[in-house]
Amino acid sequence: MNFSNLLIQWYLLNKRDLPWRNTINPYHIWLSEIMLQQTRVAQGTPYFLAFTTAFPTVFDLAKADEEQVLKLWQGLGYYSRARNLHKAAQYVAFELNGIFPNNYKELLELKGVGEYTAAAIASFSYNEAVPVVDGNVFRVLSRYFDVETDIALASAKKEFAALAFELMPKDDPATFNQAIMEFGALQCVPRNPDCTICVFNASCLALQKNKINQLPVKSKKLKVTKRYFNYLVIADENDNTLVQKRTAKGIWHNLYEFPLIESEKEEGFEYIENSLKSSLVVDNKVISIMEYDDKSNVHKLSHQHLYIRFWKVTVAGLVLNGIDNIVLRSFPFPIVIHNFIEKELK
Repeated sequence: MNFSNLLIQWYLLNKRDLPWRNTINPYHIWLSEIMLQQTRVAQGTPYFLAFTTAFPTVFDLAKADEEQVLKLWQGLGYYSRARNLHKAAQYVAFELNGIFPNNYKELLELKGVGEYTAAAIASFSYNEAVPVVDGNVFRVLSRYFDVETDIALASAKKEFAALAFELMPKDDPATFNQAIMEFGALQCVPRNPDCTICVFNASCLALQKNKINQLPVKSKKLKVTKRYFNYLVIADENDNTLVQKRTAKGIWHNLYEFPLIESEKEEGFEYIENSLKSSLVVDNKVISIMEYDDKSNVHKLSHQHLYIRFWKVTVAGLVLNGIDNIVLRSFPFPIVIHNFIEKELK
């Protein structure tokens, strides 16, 4: 039996029952694909269900306020995905009368939709014979065929896409694309796959050559920047606090946070005290400064490690634009701040 037949047979027996698999609705498939970029299925599924409940159609999502979209996205990370999702929904709803492009080339023009996502929507919704190439596909094909091409190279995607296209049954690209991704997610996993139960163990070249752990080849290591965030949790005599919107480009754009002092290394009480004297965070007299925890909360993003400390700054009188804890919880925050609020601010 050839590769694609065996793969599809495996898929039909082993596939997970996922909500976006029971539809060819491009809106639902687009939503799921954007959410599952950089996100595991188990984590993304509740968000998909929440979004389709809150925004049953692309018009509902387009008409929503950006803060409502970001609040619902809170915890999924990579928030530019949510902002692009919202903009693309507005384009489809208001410029295309709610009708998604029905082919790979035009889907690529939607904001936040790259080659992989366009291929997924085109094949799953419209059965267009265009291969998906993601980490799972790189891994499965490189191991099965012993392909040593460095997947960090720009040319690698084209090479693997050509191989996938050659293997793909042109009358059923949707099932093939689903199958190869599912096989990589469930069976041909990155570390320690159980090759003894694999349907390809008689024909997989990497297994025959004992190269499973060497493939796929990926050279480029991401440079990780360390940043040190000191959040000032202001508390006035009514226990009101202050938040601000992150308007600069970069991480957490348009999410909210407490007033921030970013330092070049981990700092202690004296640094915060001196910074407060020279900053314009509050005009009120500072009564006390107290750290919520004596160690940093390390929050790891793909390209940055954030060392985060929260400082309670008690001030005299009432702060300008202060908000209470109920209003505070209505804002979209990065998950690390949301978790702090839920734990520390009752």
